[in-house]
Amino acid sequence: MHLKTAFASELTWPDYDAAVKSGDTPILIPIGSMEQHGHHMPLHVDVLLPTEFARRVALEIGALVAPPFTYGYKSHQKSGGGNHLPGTTSLDGATLVAALKDVIREFARHGVRKICLVNGHFENSWFIIEGIDLALRELRWDGVTDMKIVVLSYWDFVHKEAIARLYPNGFPGWEIEHGGVLETSLMLALHPHLVQLERAVDVAPASFPPYDVYPVKPEWTPCSGTLSSPKEASVEKGEILLEVCTTGIVNALRTEFG
Repeated sequence: MHLKTAFASELTWPDYDAAVKSGDTPILIPIGSMEQHGHHMPLHVDVLLPTEFARRVALEIGALVAPPFTYGYKSHQKSGGGNHLPGTTSLDGATLVAALKDVIREFARHGVRKICLVNGHFENSWFIIEGIDLALRELRWDGVTDMKIVVLSYWDFVHKEAIARLYPNGFPGWEIEHGGVLETSLMLALHPHLVQLERAVDVAPASFPPYDVYPVKPEWTPCSGTLSSPKEASVEKGEILLEVCTTGIVNALRTEFG
């Protein structure tokens, strides 16, 4: 059937049921966070970006996008600035795992057999895997053995050629790209009204010792909350990222889901 929207929550239940009960329609679940992204971007960047990638991919492969997870696991100081910063609002790992497990099992109950978890918050990664593992285990107990789940983070599809174009002065590494060129460029391309680039703080790339300390030392995090400078972000770089990541995800899901 032809659907007027990529978002599952915008369908009536009979239309949703008709779309998913055969198991052929993939469900894409964006997973983000409420986390500070510097002085120049809003708190829901990690929700907006995976949701938009999921929407674009869904339209290409005939999938549906589930409502996103808007809270994620605690921000880590070396990848997100730290959970101590104002605005960052996080879940315990066990809470996120339990919620993911429940949602996956519910989609399986509807008939869904192909799920992709589209991650937009680095710290979610291992908890997503745990939620999948527990869900698949319980589904096997219920006799469901034909479920396939793909988990991905959109930035992993940025290949070396694109990195060379995006970072002509050198790539700082994904671990300190929080609030930097990648996310800011994507937001400029997709939601420019939510970006105040003139307020961005031009910080040197963050440097951390090869260990962690708890409670965290706030002075380790740059005062901006970002871990590298967003000053070189642009709409043009955002368009490159949109093309590269969307194409990569589409190809990956066509490979895995057929």
